[in-house]
Amino acid sequence: MRANFNGFASLLHYTRAAHSLGLWQSERRLIERFFPEVSTPLLEAGCGSGRVTMGLWKMGYRRITAFDFAGELLDQARSMAAAQGAEEIVFLHADATDLDRTAFFPQAGDGFGGALFMFNGLMQIPGRQNRRVALLNLSGLCRGGAPLVFTSHDRDRAAHGRAFWRDEAERWASGRQDPRLNEFGDRLGEDESGPVFIHIPDRAEILADLAATGWIHEFDAMRDELADESPAVRDFSDNCRFWVAKRAPASP
Repeated sequence: MRANFNGFASLLHYTRAAHSLGLWQSERRLIERFFPEVSTPLLEAGCGSGRVTMGLWKMGYRRITAFDFAGELLDQARSMAAAQGAEEIVFLHADATDLDRTAFFPQAGDGFGGALFMFNGLMQIPGRQNRRVALLNLSGLCRGGAPLVFTSHDRDRAAHGRAFWRDEAERWASGRQDPRLNEFGDRLGEDESGPVFIHIPDRAEILADLAATGWIHEFDAMRDELADESPAVRDFSDNCRFWVAKRAPASP
């Protein structure tokens, strides 16, 4: 996965989006709703080449810490931030499934006031247990009540349709699934960014993962229920489900 994201096709795809797309309308609306104070210290996981990071900066947020495990994409984000005078943004080379928490504490203080993991970044982590580890790590860096905004696709609303997933379930039940896949819901493919892995959950799976990792479900909706996105955004990404959860209060 790391090699794929550091590849030339991926660099070109995500860097172009960072410069030309900016924030989606749906993203902006949820950011304004759930992060109303621009002084709040925010943590962005899987920042890639900085599309959302720089969108936050342009909205007035100044206490941003962003990280990604793909060093080449991270370099693009740093370059764009420097070119736009956003030297205050802290960029860290880190993996959501294996965070050195001490690296984040100088920026977090008593904990980040919110976190984001956008453009299905969480769902591009292979293995449900690994995704839960990532959620748990983000929970550990946020203060009680801090919102987490992230996206996933939804098997019940996916472009493939329910018939595909019914057939896929039968393949898994009979042992005829693609041997490269780890779990039901995994998909492998290729697009403009190169080879792509993504896990496509159903809603119940996400709710269970949030409950198991210190997050309380707050809100979810499909992107097309939140905003009528531009053709450029719709070309860049299929419809997806936005999730908002809040960090559970610390135990007394």
